[in-house]
Amino acid sequence: MSQLPTSIFSFLNELKQNNDRDWFNENKARFLVQQDIIINFADKLLAKLNLHDVIETPSGKKSVYRIYRDIRFSHDKTPFKNYWSGSFTRATSQRRGGYYFHLESGNSYIVGGFQAPNTADITRIRKAISFDPSELQEILNHPSFIKTFKKLEGEQLKTTPKGFDANDPAIELLRFKQFRLVRRFSDEEVLSDDFLEKADEALRNMRPFFDYMSEVLYEDGR
Repeated sequence: MSQLPTSIFSFLNELKQNNDRDWFNENKARFLVQQDIIINFADKLLAKLNLHDVIETPSGKKSVYRIYRDIRFSHDKTPFKNYWSGSFTRATSQRRGGYYFHLESGNSYIVGGFQAPNTADITRIRKAISFDPSELQEILNHPSFIKTFKKLEGEQLKTTPKGFDANDPAIELLRFKQFRLVRRFSDEEVLSDDFLEKADEALRNMRPFFDYMSEVLYEDGR
């Protein structure tokens, strides 16, 4: 089954209203049915992704995150997430970046990029952008990029990064601390019969950005 049923959202909406272990245990069988649907979707998305990228994640089941929240250091003690999610890791050090999907009524999206680059990576990225921003700007201004993601997203510094010029023509790009490409979907899109194709299209349109970043960040022997 490729088309996702409305039950993936209706179960989550009920869970949101009854976010406690007693209710969840009473409805565990229902949860397992919905989880299998999400795993099946993840398997199909992974198969499509492997046609145009090389993915380390071995299966849809391995990509899907647990429904249980880590509440050890959270003020919110509700035990369960009210969304389905999963991620795929690109294979080998030559392919940088990763993919993530999030399915939640009113807040579904697919995102790819770099959530928390380390200091060495962010410095290499900024140096490459400052030296010649045109290649990245061409990617971000391409019609398919704008149609799919609208713009590059992520946290930015409010000041100039250390070691760079505040008057650098690419200063807005240099201020990024995260690099996220986000394709948002309405509930109607998620439940449509072509959602798998739309999701895969979003993943495909991330590739020029990933190729650029991988070239910037890859070092022989790393």
